[in-house]
Amino acid sequence: MNLSFFRIGWRTLWRDLRAGELRLLIVAVTLAVAALTSVGFFADRLQGGLQRDALQLLGGDVVVASDNPTPAAFVERAKAAGLSTVTTLGFPTMGRASDAQGGASRLVALKSVEPGYPLRGSLQVADAPGAPARATRDIPAPGEVWVDAPVLGSLGLQMGDSLLLGDAQLRIARIIAIEPDRGAGFMSFAPRVMVNALDLPATGLVQPASRLTYRFAVAGEARAVQQFGDWAAEAVKAPEVHGVRVESLDSGRPEMRQTLDRAQKFLNLVALLAALLSAVAVALAARGFANEHLDAAALLRVLGQSQRTIAGGYVVEFALIGLFASALGVLLGYAVHHVFVLLLEGLVETALPAPSLWPVAFGLGMGLTLMFAFGLPPVLQLSQVPPLRVIRRDLGGLKPASLAVLGVGVAGFAALLLAVSSDLKLGLIAVGGFAGAVLLFAGLAWGAVKLLRRSVNEATAPRWLVLATRQISARPVYAVVQVSSLAVGLLALVLLVLLRTDLVESWQRSTPADAPNRFVINVMPDQSEAFQKALRDGGVAQYDWYPMIRGRLVAINGREVGPADYTDDRAKRLVDREFNLSNAEQAPTHNPVVAGRWTPGEKDAVSVEDGIAETLGLKLGDTLRFDIGGVVSEARITSLRKVDWGSLRANFFVMYTVGQLPPELPVTYLAAYRAPATPGFDNTLVRAFPNITNVDMSATLAQVQGVLAQVIRAVEFLFGFTLAAGLVVLFAAVTATREERAREFAIMRAVGARASLLRQVQRAELAGVGLLAGFLASVVAVAVGWALARYVFDFAWTATPWVPIIGALAGAVLALAAGWWGLRDVLRRPVVETLRRAAE
Repeated sequence: MNLSFFRIGWRTLWRDLRAGELRLLIVAVTLAVAALTSVGFFADRLQGGLQRDALQLLGGDVVVASDNPTPAAFVERAKAAGLSTVTTLGFPTMGRASDAQGGASRLVALKSVEPGYPLRGSLQVADAPGAPARATRDIPAPGEVWVDAPVLGSLGLQMGDSLLLGDAQLRIARIIAIEPDRGAGFMSFAPRVMVNALDLPATGLVQPASRLTYRFAVAGEARAVQQFGDWAAEAVKAPEVHGVRVESLDSGRPEMRQTLDRAQKFLNLVALLAALLSAVAVALAARGFANEHLDAAALLRVLGQSQRTIAGGYVVEFALIGLFASALGVLLGYAVHHVFVLLLEGLVETALPAPSLWPVAFGLGMGLTLMFAFGLPPVLQLSQVPPLRVIRRDLGGLKPASLAVLGVGVAGFAALLLAVSSDLKLGLIAVGGFAGAVLLFAGLAWGAVKLLRRSVNEATAPRWLVLATRQISARPVYAVVQVSSLAVGLLALVLLVLLRTDLVESWQRSTPADAPNRFVINVMPDQSEAFQKALRDGGVAQYDWYPMIRGRLVAINGREVGPADYTDDRAKRLVDREFNLSNAEQAPTHNPVVAGRWTPGEKDAVSVEDGIAETLGLKLGDTLRFDIGGVVSEARITSLRKVDWGSLRANFFVMYTVGQLPPELPVTYLAAYRAPATPGFDNTLVRAFPNITNVDMSATLAQVQGVLAQVIRAVEFLFGFTLAAGLVVLFAAVTATREERAREFAIMRAVGARASLLRQVQRAELAGVGLLAGFLASVVAVAVGWALARYVFDFAWTATPWVPIIGALAGAVLALAAGWWGLRDVLRRPVVETLRRAAE
């Protein structure tokens, strides 16, 4: 490359800096990168913090679960890596009151723990039912037992009484308020009974045929944990290793996984909108920069500089400015993200982890990409401007080289936006929606400008309206650019508002505060009517009621299947255990059918949850064979359902589409409902139906709601900052043509137009452009919001029909406000001064 490129670029840079001509471009790029990186830094740290704190739901960084004592190789490997370890043992058993206290009994989920438990999160206990909970690092002392509050009510016990577990008699010392690593299985939802591992042998409950779950949790330095997790994931695949699995947040907690997945998508969407707003800001600044350099480009051509030299000089200038503004934006974004951290102090239990270098690299890359994608095409145009073009004050049409650079730049920008999204579907909907919106805005704005000129009768219309119409229609390309820029900025703002209100409320409704908090299983068929009557008499008007059958999948399409037929760990576990099956003539209202058709009463037909269908490679028309207590049942897949595990409703992987199954199949019933506030309601049910298991889900529901509240607060703060960035973009769009407006109004004033008339013209023009941009943006925002709700966040969402009208009015108000602030000195400036600036 010729060194003159650098020399011209460096000299031009200093000249433009001294003249202040780069100020708007630097501010635009800095604002763009700052908006992106502030969101990026905070989202990076917040997601890291959420994932780290979510590890408390597992009880460690990595958890190895097994049906037998943890293999020695895993224990030795963890100790050699210097990791902290804790082993817990859990299984269902019966807890009893002494004969002197009534001798009542019930099924409980016993868990033995050792010092150091839990490695992640904190156990919260209370001194009595209803007393304030407090975090503790203690575990039950030898001879003590800690219990869930329902254990006391169902067994008629008090604090300090003895609870009989097998051959041991232990004193009830504390109430468990929150157990961080409580799982999602039915036995984990049963009332918890926690004992010291030293007391377990005395119970005599651990026998060779006992159904036990050992959980070996490790925690420590991130790199060592990662290495151990990778090693463990490979070790469990060995042929000699049976019944051992590495648990993750995905496999262990489906309802928490869905909540965190939605959280990540919301945060990524906010960053995506910030990036799109950045593009609008830089495009407006680049346009103004190119217009201001028409004279300089023509002068360089007069002095004999080649097009290549001029283009190279501007490329160097833009690269240096891009690096400077991007670095400044990264620093500003890093500083601003600390405001988020301060505002959210206490949102997570401990300090957020340090951010990674990803937001820095991404901010620099995005700044340079924006600079070249939206700045380089006008630069290439300037290199080809002939001297006479200055008189016309026009850059001319885009040349092939400019179009090529623009195409490559926009493609690179779109690729970066997809990287921001971290979700291909989310990125394609948002980026594709905005790209389509720009073309739609341009086309509709062009048609509106043409229609406006024809619809205004200059002979009868007010003078200010005639002049405003002429202002807009005299330069249709300029009007289209202005309307499109305003509409894109308003699109981001309207979409943010819709996300903040309707979509966030839909998210909250998917796990509502009044979701079922009781699961009752083991209701026998002859108890069905009496049990439902007991619910209604107790004030439970709405409840889920389904048969429940235990069956093992033994064949697909006539071919027997087993764990060896799959490589995916989850698929191996699914075919190696029994499913919870059910049946209903009508499809559950909370399980939408996403493929196929649910035909009520169709025999030998089943509906399968779409997630398990994907895991096992099932499709519509496949035939499944189940072994149900020794009875073989075959059925064909006729539909796939979307199951929202975060709703905490009664959900099943596989459901028969008939109201009654053959009587030879062993069946019990399941009920899910929200318990009334009536004291002793659960205890009354247990006494009336002693064989049932009443699962209290209050603690798990509280955990889901707590994480949901955390994320919504974080998203609200991110929305607030991105909303402010969008308002700045709107201000830039209105004020980018300040000098052109000043020059036109000066000419009108010179020929006798009054300031009051020109003020009315300016307001009419701004209001009209804002109305059109707001209406178009609102319509597209509703469409994009629906697509995001339907295909990304899995919500049922319908926007109010008033959104386009409110959006149009809001667009007019914002355009008028931005015009008043940014253009208020246009009519105050003396005519001579304005014309002198134009001549210069």
